[in-house]
Amino acid sequence: MTKQEQDTNRSWVGNNETFEVRAWSYHHRDEKIQADINKLYDTHPTPSHSVSPEDDNIGRIRSHHHGYREQPSPPSVSDGDSVPVFDLNNSPNVTAVLDKTAILNCRVKDVGNKTVSWVRYSDTHLLTIGRLTYTSDLRFKAIHKMFSEDYLLQIKPVTHRDAGQYQCQISTTPPTSHTVTLSVAEPKTSILGGPDIHLKEGSTMNLTCVIEDSPEPPSYIFWRHNDAIISYDSPRGGVSVITEKGDTTASFLVVQHTKPSDSGTYSCSPSLGQTVSVNVHVLRGEYIGARKGTNAGHSIMARPRNALLMLPRLLLPGMLNFLLVMLVSQSTQQVS
Repeated sequence: MTKQEQDTNRSWVGNNETFEVRAWSYHHRDEKIQADINKLYDTHPTPSHSVSPEDDNIGRIRSHHHGYREQPSPPSVSDGDSVPVFDLNNSPNVTAVLDKTAILNCRVKDVGNKTVSWVRYSDTHLLTIGRLTYTSDLRFKAIHKMFSEDYLLQIKPVTHRDAGQYQCQISTTPPTSHTVTLSVAEPKTSILGGPDIHLKEGSTMNLTCVIEDSPEPPSYIFWRHNDAIISYDSPRGGVSVITEKGDTTASFLVVQHTKPSDSGTYSCSPSLGQTVSVNVHVLRGEYIGARKGTNAGHSIMARPRNALLMLPRLLLPGMLNFLLVMLVSQSTQQVS
């Protein structure tokens, strides 16, 4: 083994027993990786004492460069003649959202006395063995519950460079592997008509937040006015939100009978995707004509129907028609 292959030294500590293990950045193919894994376990066997429930969570990996990382102790396995097999239906490819948590699952039946490891295919870097994590990248974590058939690889937070193939390997002879592909999505959030929207006092405001390119619809969408979450049952009244979920999700914030105090910054914050904002200006009647006569820039007053033309592709036929009617009525008031 060359000096360049060595990454860092680590110790596993459990029940007052300590032994050294070494983690390397592997630059070999599957057979060499598995041979190194087998050698690692042969050189440093699991302590022979029985592990109590209290001991189960005291195991830890120490990196001389990164301090301590809490990890459960290695799993105990029983000898057997059964042949481990992958449950492919429960070891699927994964699409994760940028900056969120990605979890790759590998389900192995009849593991017996074999070990299960995760390897990054692009550089054949060993990431995990059983419950142990063998990388200095603190975003990676091995997750495996006692007696469970699931061996999970967690990446938190996930980045674009994490996208690619990962191999779940069983220490059979020859090694058996299953490839899981990780894709990283970056949902796009926008509010139609922004960044500045001008309204006439007393008109109805409808803000439309659109979330696209998301692997699944967001579980929630928060609307805020000047950083405060909008309350739909506030004494002001006339405030409602309707959300249409799908491949493209649209959330509509409707505020009736607007007044100057409704001016300010409105933000749309979906559970998946970035927060976006627009500036709303509610103008009194004597100023609305002067505003229309100037260069309105990106004001919705200058292009109200452009936003309306984008709505049909966001909605299923026959749904939310009353909102379309409301928007058409509003735009007519603005340009009249």
